[in-house]
Amino acid sequence: MTTLPSAGLTAGNRRSKRLTQRSRAERWAPLLFLLPAVLTLITVSVYPVLDGMRLSLRNTMLSTQEDDFVGLANYVRLTGDPQFWSAWQHTMLFTAASTLLETVIGMAMALVLYETFKGRGWVRAAMLVPWAIPTVVTSKMFGWLFDGQHGVVNWLLRQAGLIDGYVNWYGDSQTALLTIIIADVWKTTSFMALLLLAGLQTVPHSLVEAARIDGAGSWQCFWSIRLPLLFTTLLIAGMFRALDAFRIFDLVYVLTGGGPADSTEVLSTLSYKVLFSGLDFGYGSALSAAMFITEAIIALGFGLFIVRRMRRDNG
Repeated sequence: MTTLPSAGLTAGNRRSKRLTQRSRAERWAPLLFLLPAVLTLITVSVYPVLDGMRLSLRNTMLSTQEDDFVGLANYVRLTGDPQFWSAWQHTMLFTAASTLLETVIGMAMALVLYETFKGRGWVRAAMLVPWAIPTVVTSKMFGWLFDGQHGVVNWLLRQAGLIDGYVNWYGDSQTALLTIIIADVWKTTSFMALLLLAGLQTVPHSLVEAARIDGAGSWQCFWSIRLPLLFTTLLIAGMFRALDAFRIFDLVYVLTGGGPADSTEVLSTLSYKVLFSGLDFGYGSALSAAMFITEAIIALGFGLFIVRRMRRDNG
């Protein structure tokens, strides 16, 4: 008679122990599933950044086999390097111009594609073709279009009477950066239009219908209803595009190589030349670190505006 309670107690302890082990396993299971992704991010993203920061504090030259710790000497050299500041200005100008143009044109395209018309699905699919084309192909295509002697752009402008002679678009320091901006806008505007179209579809259609019943026109509906509700999406899309534009490399490298006379040199191409042509890993890493810091500041600025806007919308 005395063994039954103890047997029941033992079974209850075992059941409680199994439940504890099961709950512990359920707590750790999500972390174990995330572990491969975390390790991949650390290997691919975090470690290269930290190693680049380490190299930026050293004088590592593969050509002379030098490898000494120099502290902040590379950054001091960076502040007095006119080539760096020229590339930084070109990068910021390209980022600002391309992001602004792509946002404005992408908004116009999104508004058109939002409306119902025959063949809208085909038009939406065709809109993504420039974005799907590899950037190297886009670079060669625009190289032929803007060729100084046999380009189609020169021929069309001469036929329209807008120019008297041929313009060497990407061979002239005055027009080379403009040519790259045009090529990037042509390629990436459809991506911005896709993001903004998704944002437009979240705006309640009943608000627009009520405004039109009250006598509001198309511009008033856009400016007073759609744009305020779309502003957060606009900021997020602009941030993604600005960060991507700041890292521009392949379009510049294939089309102009940073020339003529360094008029299209950007931070990515300059870092590439210093790292892999000059084999100066220390100074090249400092250039990359400066690029990373500038991009982080851009992301922080957009992030502050986005958080402030979301707080205003929520309350």
